Amino acid sequence: MNRWLLLIGISICPSAAAQLAPDAELEKQIAQSGLIHSPLPLDDSRSFEAKGLEKKVLSSRFVGESNLKDWTHSGWGQLTFSTEKTLSGNGNLKMVFPTFTGKRATGSPGDSDYATYGHCRIQKEVGGENWETFNRIAFSIYPDCEGARVVNLDFSFENAATPAQTGTNRRSASHLINLKNRQWNRCFLDLDEFQRDKVLRIGFSCSIKGKDRTTGDQSVFYIDGIELQQIENPEIVSGWMPAKNTVIYSTTGYELNHPKTAIIRFYEVKHSQSFQLLDASKNLVVYQSDIRPEKTTTGIFGILDFTAFNQAGEYRLKWGETITPPFSIGNRIWENSLWRVLNFIFCQRCGYPVPGKHGTCHLDLCSEHKGQKISYAGGWHDAGDLSQQTLQTGDVTYALLELYKNLKGKNDLLAGRLLEEAGWGLEFILRNRYGDGYRASSMGLLIWQDGIFGTLDDITSVRVQNLAFDNFLYAAYEAYAAITMDNDPALCEYLEKVAKEDFEFALQKHNESGFGGFLHLYEHSYNTSESQYRATMSWAASLLYQLTGDRHYATLAAEYIRYTLDCQRKEPLNNPNGIKGFFYRDRSRKSIVHYIHQSREQVYMQALTLLCETQPQHPDYRQWVKAIRLYGDYLKSLMPYTAPYGMLPSGVYHLEEYKDAESFNHLHLFPPDNAAELYMEQVKKGVPLDDEHYLKRFPVWFGIFNGNTAVHLSMGKAAAICGNFLQDKELLRIGKEQMEWTVGKNPFGQSLIYGEGWNYPQMDSFSSGEITGEMPVGIRSLGNEDVPYWPQVNNACYKEVWVTSAGKWLSLQAEY
Repeated sequence: MNRWLLLIGISICPSAAAQLAPDAELEKQIAQSGLIHSPLPLDDSRSFEAKGLEKKVLSSRFVGESNLKDWTHSGWGQLTFSTEKTLSGNGNLKMVFPTFTGKRATGSPGDSDYATYGHCRIQKEVGGENWETFNRIAFSIYPDCEGARVVNLDFSFENAATPAQTGTNRRSASHLINLKNRQWNRCFLDLDEFQRDKVLRIGFSCSIKGKDRTTGDQSVFYIDGIELQQIENPEIVSGWMPAKNTVIYSTTGYELNHPKTAIIRFYEVKHSQSFQLLDASKNLVVYQSDIRPEKTTTGIFGILDFTAFNQAGEYRLKWGETITPPFSIGNRIWENSLWRVLNFIFCQRCGYPVPGKHGTCHLDLCSEHKGQKISYAGGWHDAGDLSQQTLQTGDVTYALLELYKNLKGKNDLLAGRLLEEAGWGLEFILRNRYGDGYRASSMGLLIWQDGIFGTLDDITSVRVQNLAFDNFLYAAYEAYAAITMDNDPALCEYLEKVAKEDFEFALQKHNESGFGGFLHLYEHSYNTSESQYRATMSWAASLLYQLTGDRHYATLAAEYIRYTLDCQRKEPLNNPNGIKGFFYRDRSRKSIVHYIHQSREQVYMQALTLLCETQPQHPDYRQWVKAIRLYGDYLKSLMPYTAPYGMLPSGVYHLEEYKDAESFNHLHLFPPDNAAELYMEQVKKGVPLDDEHYLKRFPVWFGIFNGNTAVHLSMGKAAAICGNFLQDKELLRIGKEQMEWTVGKNPFGQSLIYGEGWNYPQMDSFSSGEITGEMPVGIRSLGNEDVPYWPQVNNACYKEVWVTSAGKWLSLQAEY
């Protein structure tokens, strides 16, 4: 028996123990966590920040924190000069502020409970100094925060708006730094992308968000050693071209008998025409080949192709003097990521004491409906803040169940833990039903509450609504859970009952008012198109047919999909590639389906393939298959536009979609006054397909909601669904390329899963702290350009952690 499992008293057979995780150290950690019932430890030794601190400093000078008169304080608390804890021996800045103010948190008039208790900020006026000879600012922070499980501080930088500066250089930043309590943390922010010819000020700040169970009465931060630096080889933050002397590869690894490639700058190929694959433990060359030049629409690259090598093990790539960290080649390379991402989801639990993160939380957060109240504690915190969306919890619950179904009998320990976590989400979905079609649906939240009813931090403004789209999707998830869960017959019986009820509530609402009725723009169903809505109706009906055998649902499923099929582009665009197969938002065909943040693009293929599986004798069967094939070909036609990377582009855009005002405003929240102008500018930065259509690699977006992890993973899920149905290896490969992009095969060489692979950055997880397995909203584009942009600056929402991204990762993995 595995000795680490013995330590925690888990009795399983040796073969089951061997299934725990491919990585021995991770297996030990999983066992010590009680199979993810406490958080996995953080490994910051392989992080972006650890790598950054190793870079050579060519020159430096201290900014100076010892002269207190140069600094000002605002908000709660105070700023003093201290010699209590010092690195330099000369003293340092000391920020002190209360963790609770005794007043009710206040927010904006439009969302008054998305609020904090205030802030503490200190800042230094720099006076327009020129810092262009430096490309980094570094400093040390010592937090001394009694009872704090999560500690972070924001650093800010601001340069004057200078007419001489052109292009997309940024002039200000607010950068969240996750810290370790009661020890010195050496921190930095790379400034290479910023205007810094007339620096106005720098500062440190923290919002006051109330007390968790163990939190003390005040927070204390000591700040020392503020230093400007010129470092060697600063990181690139935008564009498709890798950094100098850098190999871009899947830092998790590659599967046996699948394509295996890495990417370098082409112009550097002349320095070394070949590359080697090294055995990581013996440092011996096991494979060698020439570097292949490849010209694509994104540039000219050097390709390191070692597809022909198929021996399991740990390896490194060597090219010239550059050697990568080790990665795996094997059949089970993704299982480690599943445990880690599951760990992130567990750590996001609300209403549950997560060790090292928070106590039982938000019991006194409630919804109200017809004189009744339901506590909204439960499910998972949605993101870096403490917000909740019931439908988001439903999405993640479904993903956990999908993966459980896939892994059952293959890795029973992981499957069982997935089933347990799905049960936690399912309980939240069911508990927030009022039984008349209404459900507690969402809440934006920033604060910790005391859990005591009748005190000043009670909140009863949780949104409640009866929305057809939501109830169709809940019915689908409940039906799937009833089909899939096999550990609680009574629960499955109840799930069938409520799935039927929720479907009927949705149908009644649909018959009353049809498509629409989306009330709350902060809810991520607000962007739903009618073609997606009808596909969701069909998918839910097919799942209920699969569950009950009632032909009524089969009839409805076939009926609802007809609208969606009418929205599919069947005639090719007037361009050499003849692109077709995408979906319009509705029958008017004014706007094409796009997503900028949350995405449920996979539902089109979920609906069509389930129709084919459940009704193979239906007269429309061939039409359904044709639509699946057409969409699969559309996805294939997109791939050359991001090659040699594997990220699925956002898709085809029409130049005048902004004229479809209703659709446009549902997709783009709070659009600026010049949104139409910005839309056309961003679209034209894409690849022209004909006089009216452009291919965009990244979505058009204007506001805070940007980042494409959910977008491309949902499209990858759709590709895999098509691939499995059509037995199409190319589509299945497209799905897997979304995984490789996520773990480092992107222009920045960074893994977007903390703890997975190498070079993963800190993320914006200000409420629950850095978490192994956390995933961000995702890489965004630079200004109005159509190129990837992934700066070190850590803020919302592109670097904010998000359970939706985690759910999309698990859902895609469930297809293989």
